Amino acid sequence: MGSRTSDKNNRTLATNRRARHEYQIDETFQAGLSLMGSEVKSLRASQVTFSDGHVEPRDGSLWLVNVHIPEYAFANRHGHEPTRARRLLLEHREIERIAERVDEKGFTCIPLRFYLDRGLIKLELGLARGKKHADRRQDLKERDAKREMDRALKQ
Repeated sequence: MGSRTSDKNNRTLATNRRARHEYQIDETFQAGLSLMGSEVKSLRASQVTFSDGHVEPRDGSLWLVNVHIPEYAFANRHGHEPTRARRLLLEHREIERIAERVDEKGFTCIPLRFYLDRGLIKLELGLARGKKHADRRQDLKERDAKREMDRALKQ
């Protein structure tokens, strides 16, 4: 019975599938979020859109912007604004490191996935560089080659 509760308390709520396709992820971080109650309910129902979401350093802290968390259907009419900026909760050293890297040319910080960690909603962040078209093609070729090798080994 303990395994069922651990699965429920440590599960992925939403994944940014385009992130690994469009970006080369160099480093990942775990961050907490400052959320309202209706946002928590929407996230637990896996209702989130990452589209143009990214992380911005402002006033010594990091903010998650352009991530759309729709209003919870059963919340009262004083819910939350779906695309508001949300404060990320990280250690001071991590905030400085991410802000430093984001200021470098070519780097950005993107959300990779929302997940539950012991009942709390966490966000996995990735420090990333944008991939060029040739890089994407190279990844596809490598994936196809790996698939062919797996097929050959299976037979």
